Amino acid sequence: MERSKTVDEYISNHQNWKREITFLRAIALNTSFTETIKWGVPTYTINGKNVVGIGAFKNYVGLWFFNGSFLKDTQNKLINAQEGKTKGLRQWRFLSLDEMDESLILEYLNEAIENQKAGKTIKITRGKPVVIPPELQKILDENKELKSFFEGFTNSKQREFADHIADAKRDATKGKRLEKIIPMILSGVGLHDKYKNC
Repeated sequence: MERSKTVDEYISNHQNWKREITFLRAIALNTSFTETIKWGVPTYTINGKNVVGIGAFKNYVGLWFFNGSFLKDTQNKLINAQEGKTKGLRQWRFLSLDEMDESLILEYLNEAIENQKAGKTIKITRGKPVVIPPELQKILDENKELKSFFEGFTNSKQREFADHIADAKRDATKGKRLEKIIPMILSGVGLHDKYKNC
């Protein structure tokens, strides 16, 4: 694997952990990873997807596996740094070079590579699901062009349209709101875009 000059710079800026970072980097360079810098730290990718990073902190050096929850972790080395918040990310912390077992680290790295190649990744879901009211769904089903434009919006913009219709109490109001939003959807304009651009 080709060495990244920016990783060389990262190591030179962390003299306290230079030996440990260099050791972990050498192991990563013995795999099929591509080395790069992301978020200011050495990051190792497969087909452009982040798999593992090396980070130096005040009290420890860590490997973090972006989809570490899929690792078998037979030696119980991995921790979830933000329990309840982080779904896939797992850390392996080291306090010194003496704690680093090259063959075991390589085993974990190779498993992470295989998991990435197999497509094992955490699917991130953001926000509430979009619940489309029947009145809007009927029009989307009848008009493929409208449906295509609607599906091109972000979830939050889809939700704004859906809630706008669902929140109307009377059928007549729902009808008027539908008439208003159809040209907006076909123009690619979100319900509240004019207010967001102020």
